[in-house]
Amino acid sequence: MSDFMLPDLGEGLTEATIVTWNIAVGDEVTRNQAIAEVETAKALVELPSPRAGRITALHAAEGETLAVGAPLIGLEEAGAARAGGSGADSADSADAPDAPDAPAESAAAPAAPAGSAETAGSAHSADTADSADSADSADSAESTESAAAPAAPAGSAETAGSAHSADTADSADSTESAAPQRQQVLVGYGPMLPGTGRPRRRPRSFETVPYEGRSEQEAARQTPKAMPPVRRHARDLGVDLAAVRGTGPGGRILRADVDASAQGGTTAPGGAAVQDGAGSSCGRASTRRPVTGLRRETARAMADSAFTAPHASVHTTLDVTDTLERLRRTDRDGRRTSFLAAVCRAIVPAAARTPSANARFDAEAGEIELFEQVSLGVAVATERGLVVATVPDAATLEGATLTERIAEQAGKAREGTLTPTELTGSTLTVTNVGVFGVEGGVPILNPGQSIILAIGALRTQPWEHHGEVALRTVVTLTVSFDHRVLDGAEASRFLMDVADVLSDPAILLTR
Repeated sequence: MSDFMLPDLGEGLTEATIVTWNIAVGDEVTRNQAIAEVETAKALVELPSPRAGRITALHAAEGETLAVGAPLIGLEEAGAARAGGSGADSADSADAPDAPDAPAESAAAPAAPAGSAETAGSAHSADTADSADSADSADSAESTESAAAPAAPAGSAETAGSAHSADTADSADSTESAAPQRQQVLVGYGPMLPGTGRPRRRPRSFETVPYEGRSEQEAARQTPKAMPPVRRHARDLGVDLAAVRGTGPGGRILRADVDASAQGGTTAPGGAAVQDGAGSSCGRASTRRPVTGLRRETARAMADSAFTAPHASVHTTLDVTDTLERLRRTDRDGRRTSFLAAVCRAIVPAAARTPSANARFDAEAGEIELFEQVSLGVAVATERGLVVATVPDAATLEGATLTERIAEQAGKAREGTLTPTELTGSTLTVTNVGVFGVEGGVPILNPGQSIILAIGALRTQPWEHHGEVALRTVVTLTVSFDHRVLDGAEASRFLMDVADVLSDPAILLTR
């Protein structure tokens, strides 16, 4: 029986919450059978069984959160009992003590006539036993048979068989006593000369140094006991593990210890966090809720982006009345092209004209990585929090198909069924805050990208059109960009390229 640990689910995820168990203790499972549904910070994931066998234990209840590497289930592999039984039988047969002794006693008895059946049978048994024993047993049998050899007449089958067995340690038949004797050869040294043995290494001499214990400096340099997910969690929170007292087995540092240290408290021996100050906020009544799952991942990502990438933004308001009219005229067979899909279609050629808009800043390498293809991500508001869903092949899909694909990915995001690739594969993000009725906003960059474009609400207002004031439908577009990758001129050019296409889609024919 062995424990199956919660595997690394990728993308830097350090823990998962058990949503549903599909199995119970005592159930038989097959390899790759879905045993549980777990929720990570980014999606719902089904965990497969690593092997076939019987479930012996469930190490977590539904709703409980486990760290990566923690025991998940106990699993007794199929056929383990049968394998153990056959192994015991083999061990019994291998440990039989009488096999090498029988031929020695037979050799010490009064000599039988040469060629007798008893003598030949004893010699054959000795050869077979020698082949089943280890090298040390063969050497022992060899010395015993050599001492008893004079009791048998010269030329007997037993004597020849014993000598041949001692030289080769193989199960050769006693009738092969007339075959030439093979000389022992030690690999790497060539044939041994008569009267010589195996070369032995000269023993090395070591000087014993008394252990005086670690110095204070060495103790301070000792790496704290913590699993990799806990180390990453501490790094994200800015907690020095050397200053954290572990409450786990053997002094191991747990996530709770890191959280307690991050909150400004110390960890008691029982594992409870002791706050240094009062827990209330100036005596006001309040309700606290834990930051877990997607909300915690979003908080970490947004904080990293806001305090790492120097943000800047540009925006413009444009007349999209003609574009909306064209979209209405192209609706066929109930299939329509949404304005969001039209914006995505306009982004692709704009990014091609400004390559730094489809890039990221690699601080460790000191380089700007330019992506060869545009992979669009669409921000989706869900009950669990904000998710950026990658839209595969968005750059090559026509309007109605792209509209359907965006709706499909948004639905999967709300259900929590997006794959890790669909959650992390985008290179440029679009967020449509206009669906909430606001005119615009200044979004924070998705980590690992250089631009995010926000779409405001479509609204009707007086607007100059061909020298006259008329009611037109306008929209505000805002671009936030990483100033390490783009300058204001490049970001403005990208934004105006998008705006030009949305103002007059015929421009696409010239680009």
